[in-house]
Amino acid sequence: MNNELSLCMSVLVIYGGTLLFFKFFGLEGLYGWTIIATILANIEVLILIDAFGMEQTLGNVMFASSFLVTDIVSEVYGKKQAQKAVNIGIATSICFVVLSQIWLLYTPSSNDFAMDSIRNIFSNTPRLMIASLLVYAVSQKLDVFLYHKWWQITEKKSGEKDKYLWVRNNGSTLISQLINIVLFNLGAFAGVFDTATLINITISGYVIYIITSLLDTPFVYIARKISKSKQN
Repeated sequence: MNNELSLCMSVLVIYGGTLLFFKFFGLEGLYGWTIIATILANIEVLILIDAFGMEQTLGNVMFASSFLVTDIVSEVYGKKQAQKAVNIGIATSICFVVLSQIWLLYTPSSNDFAMDSIRNIFSNTPRLMIASLLVYAVSQKLDVFLYHKWWQITEKKSGEKDKYLWVRNNGSTLISQLINIVLFNLGAFAGVFDTATLINITISGYVIYIITSLLDTPFVYIARKISKSKQN
């Protein structure tokens, strides 16, 4: 299977999975998805691929789903609960980096076959996770703030609370993800990749974020519809 098709499938599976967690488990399901997305995105980001004519890291779609979560939580449950989702993601990152580094302290037995691979993957984890943690906190809190700021503007303009969901969804996510991709790549990969590669993965990463942001809008509408159907 080529990379382009795999990425397209990832969008459907990841965003669809977010909705399923919400449908069956409600707010707790969205908090649970935040934990899944935080851990997997920080592992996937170590993989570099070529797709759609761009060199990019994996993890962009998975990480974008955390913005989908905060937008759904903001829309359905409010700002306070959305901030809690962000705090859960931060706590997950801290736990993951601490525990993954403890694994590396062990001396493997002569029959071990996994430790070398684990060391290759997680020896770079502290820098990535610290960069991810700081950038995640900034970008996600900004996303929640902007979502509700846009909501105030659209409600004032239309006189109706439910209108212009697509404006607050994309208006918050596109700005916060731009901050995220620039700060994360500088913090995680400066000195690891050459300047040209760093610029390429930053541009390609943001292009992916633009696409995933636009694609996640129908899922926020569906989530709001699911929430209203549960209330009836």
